[in-house]
Amino acid sequence: MRCSGCYTENTEGYCSSCRKKLFDGKKVSNVLLFDTPQADNLIAYQEQTKRLSISGVQLKYSLKLIGKELVLTDRGGEYILKPIPPSMLIALPDQAPENEHLTMQIANQLFKIPVADNALIYFKDGAPAYITRRFDVKPDRTKYLQEDFAQISGSTKKSKGDNYKYEGTYEDIGKLIKSNVAAYMPVMESFFKVVLFNYIFSNGDAHLKNFSLIQTDFGDYTLSKAYDLMCTVLHTSLEGDTALDLYTGDIESEFYQKHGFFGRTNFETLAEKIGLIPLRAKKIIDSLLGKENEVLGMIDGSLLNEETRHKYINAYRDKIKRFDTTAY
Repeated sequence: MRCSGCYTENTEGYCSSCRKKLFDGKKVSNVLLFDTPQADNLIAYQEQTKRLSISGVQLKYSLKLIGKELVLTDRGGEYILKPIPPSMLIALPDQAPENEHLTMQIANQLFKIPVADNALIYFKDGAPAYITRRFDVKPDRTKYLQEDFAQISGSTKKSKGDNYKYEGTYEDIGKLIKSNVAAYMPVMESFFKVVLFNYIFSNGDAHLKNFSLIQTDFGDYTLSKAYDLMCTVLHTSLEGDTALDLYTGDIESEFYQKHGFFGRTNFETLAEKIGLIPLRAKKIIDSLLGKENEVLGMIDGSLLNEETRHKYINAYRDKIKRFDTTAY
């Protein structure tokens, strides 16, 4: 048995560390008291969680902790629950919860990227789901002010159309960080690291709404914890490498024109455009390329099935290779 949160061996349910992060130390089961949403109970689900919208292809439900039990709620939610998405919309839908859980754990455990606390959890009928604790909810259940970069940039469906959250570049987000965060340099480095992580781990859906600024207890703003990290190419094989352009003119770069994809020089250019010190940018890039054995170990030890593990590894290795200029 392994912890359903951090993969710690010889743990049934959640280890003490994960219980502390997710449930303030309460011994909450990794099995919910209700079945997965399906045709005969979907109305009841929607009635209980009608205030939480559906984003993309994934259904999202709101939970709160009452005693030691997680229950569906339409207000005061403390957790977001993502069950297996509808099978007609993506490939390998039953692997989506563990895909997101694994990718978030790799980001946090191996690369020290602050992420929303998360775990795998199971419905009463055995189906898996991804659960994450809301980081915008304070201990007193009021909320921290949080705005994603679609909101900050004024990009809305009305102003930009249906694809509004894909209208912009990562350079644009960097500029908004500089203008909205007082001590912006460490925040900019953290942002750059997440952008690079998303590329290496084939998250092609890291759009404007998947990056946010959140107010701290001191009243200033910082980059929120990372969320919605997953290897999307496993489910949507025709998806692009990035949800946004890196910077204006990125595909006209010499490297992209020669190879048809982004490499180290493109990310060095992005780093320069958002004001990072070159040596710091190089250190970040090297750090994300330097733990291949550890990454492969986590993928092999994950709860993905054999077919999906193989595809995840291939996608990861392909991206790592793109940073080795001697390979081309």
